[in-house]
Amino acid sequence: MASVTSATPPGAAGELTTGLRGFREVQRLAYACAEAVAAQLKPGVTERAAARMQREWLRERGVRDWFHLPFAWFGDRTAFVNFRVPLQFFPTGRELEPGMAFILDMAPIHNGYTADIGYSGCLGLNPVHDRLLADLEAHRELILREVRERRPLREIYADVDRLMVRQGYANRHRAYPFGVIAHKVDRVRQRRWSPTLFGFGAESLKGLASDALHGHRDGWSPLWSPYRFSDHPPRPGLWAVEPHLGFRGTGAKFEEILVVTDSKDPQESAFWLDGDLPHVRRWQEEKAA
Repeated sequence: MASVTSATPPGAAGELTTGLRGFREVQRLAYACAEAVAAQLKPGVTERAAARMQREWLRERGVRDWFHLPFAWFGDRTAFVNFRVPLQFFPTGRELEPGMAFILDMAPIHNGYTADIGYSGCLGLNPVHDRLLADLEAHRELILREVRERRPLREIYADVDRLMVRQGYANRHRAYPFGVIAHKVDRVRQRRWSPTLFGFGAESLKGLASDALHGHRDGWSPLWSPYRFSDHPPRPGLWAVEPHLGFRGTGAKFEEILVVTDSKDPQESAFWLDGDLPHVRRWQEEKAA
C-alpha cells in the first residue's frame, strides 16, 4: 500500500489532467519564490520588505492576480502572539534577527490557476523551530488518512487539535478568520485589471462567496473550520490546507493543495497535489540521514 504522504497516486489520477498540472505549476512557482526570498533574508530585513520581495519576484514571472497578497511574519508573530484583529496579519516593520523564525505566505494566481502556500524557515539555528517543522509531518499524514476515510471535516479538525495537544503545541490556525485550517481553491477567470480588497483578490473573493452560498444551500462549506458549518464529509475539489503549530512564541506551518475526488478507490479519493515540496524534501532528508 502506498504511503499516505505520497502525491498523485497511480491509476486514473496518475496522469495529471491539464487542470491539475496548472495548479501544480503555480504551487511550485510559489514555493520557488519562497525559497528564493528566504535565501535573501538577513538581519534587519522587515516583514514589509519580505512581502514586497515576494510580490516583485512573482510579478517578474507573470503573476498579475492574487488569491491574497504575500504575507511575512517574523519572531513571535509566526505564532500570532496577541493577534486579535485581522489587520494584525498584514506585514509590519518588524525586523528579522539571528535565530528568529519566519513564515512567508503567498497565494498567486497564474494563467487562471490558484495556489496558496506557507513556507516556514529561520535565520540561523533555532531548535524549537526545527522541532515544530519536524512534528508537522504527522499532521500531513493524519489529514490525508482521515480525508480518505471520509471523516467529517469538523472531526478531522478536532483530531488535528488533539494531536497538537499530545505534541505539546498550541493550535495557531485557529487565529485565522473563522479558525480555518483549509479553504477551497478554484480556477479564476483572468481579467486585464485585477483589483484587491483588504489584500485579497476581488475575483477570488467572489468565487469563495459563490461557493459559500451554494454550499450553504447544499449542506457544505468551502471553509474547513471547527464550527458546525464544516460538519460534513470532504467535498471534492482542491483544498489549500495549513496546519499551524505554536510553542512559546515560535510558530511553523506548511500550506499546500490537497486534491479530493469522488473516487471509490481510497488511494485516488484524496492525495497531495505534489510530493516534491520543501517541507516534504526536508522530512525525507532527515529520515535518510
